[in-house]
Amino acid sequence: MRDTSALSSDPRRGLLLDLYAAACAAVEGRRCVRAALASQEKRAASRDWTLIAVGKAAGAMALGALDVLGPLVKRGLVISRPGHLDPDFKRWPSITCLAGDHPLPGPASLAAGDALERFARATSPGERVLVLVSGGASSLAEALSPGVTPAELTALNEWALASGQPIGAINAIRSRLSRLKNGRLAALLAHTEATALLISDVAGDDPAVIGSGLVATSAALLPDSLPDWITALVGRAGATLEGATLQCEIIGTLEAALAAATRAADARGLSARVLAPAAAGDVIAAASRFAHELVLNTEDLLLWGGETTVVLPPTPGRGGRNQQFALAAARLIAGHSRLVLLAAGTDGSDGNTDDAGAIVDGGTLARASGAGFDVEDTLLGANAGPFLATAGDLLHTGPTGTNVGDLMIGLRRAASAAADEA
Repeated sequence: MRDTSALSSDPRRGLLLDLYAAACAAVEGRRCVRAALASQEKRAASRDWTLIAVGKAAGAMALGALDVLGPLVKRGLVISRPGHLDPDFKRWPSITCLAGDHPLPGPASLAAGDALERFARATSPGERVLVLVSGGASSLAEALSPGVTPAELTALNEWALASGQPIGAINAIRSRLSRLKNGRLAALLAHTEATALLISDVAGDDPAVIGSGLVATSAALLPDSLPDWITALVGRAGATLEGATLQCEIIGTLEAALAAATRAADARGLSARVLAPAAAGDVIAAASRFAHELVLNTEDLLLWGGETTVVLPPTPGRGGRNQQFALAAARLIAGHSRLVLLAAGTDGSDGNTDDAGAIVDGGTLARASGAGFDVEDTLLGANAGPFLATAGDLLHTGPTGTNVGDLMIGLRRAASAAADEA
């Protein structure tokens, strides 16, 4: 990973990026799957396998399985985001790779969901199946219940992204419109010997919430006060298949990523504090809390993670919740020369952009002041990307091979002190 911003010469930014990289590496999909399967290697060596992988980290996770199982994988299907599938798959003709749509499901997601359903139905009784799931699966693969149209799916997800609803509530709605979610993919594999390994991007690490529960069922209730058209849509869809729950193991979590960042800080002689509970709710309120805690923090570093929500305007601009978080925090630390903070998605992307997030400091607002931006209007318009680009603060890392939610790291350090320690 590297900081592509115009201010990458600031050693404090390099430090924050190193800690972010350490956090992502600890929960990288290939590494985590390889470690999880290592203890099963002798038993696995005598059996053929079928492989299913869905999510933003699906490509990396599938390669981890192939590292251990190799040619024993007789057939496989990997579904991920465009640009997240490694060229290494060309070495494995038994593996079919598909790219779905993200962050909104679209035609490619429906094609991928149809392929996934057919692939699962083609499994044989007693077949050994390994299912790998990470965040992003909700959008990347979908098979609609009878009576639900693609246009209605698009409208639902546009509403969900703009509503500010927590992911659990959104998944409770999505699962009622799907032939795959809420354990229905697991039900299609009930006649096999299927197990699942998951990288979690949700609070509580519940398999029934990760990827809208492809491999586990949930009794989650619908949120209150839904628009009438969504209530009618859910009622019309009904349940096409009872769900089931596979044997599941969580192999990557936000807590593990935060622990790795803390260890990396300790190795540099820096003290760190992890803010609790996990970040959630309105992104502006969360950023305000983090900035306030950072100003008062007595440690060198303040770490936090989770998934906030953004209420989008009718015509949102360019950015994502991490860019929104970073700009909202930058507004509050303006003029504080010792403060720098990173806010980034652990998958290397943020919202409707290919940027992971941003690294901001006390001079961010001043650097963009000559471009005519108003920070309040920018936040209201969900248009943090252009503001941060002008300030030279956007962070672009490319895909990381994991997805455990968002990571925020704040540093209290003068640039001169950091340069002396580098």
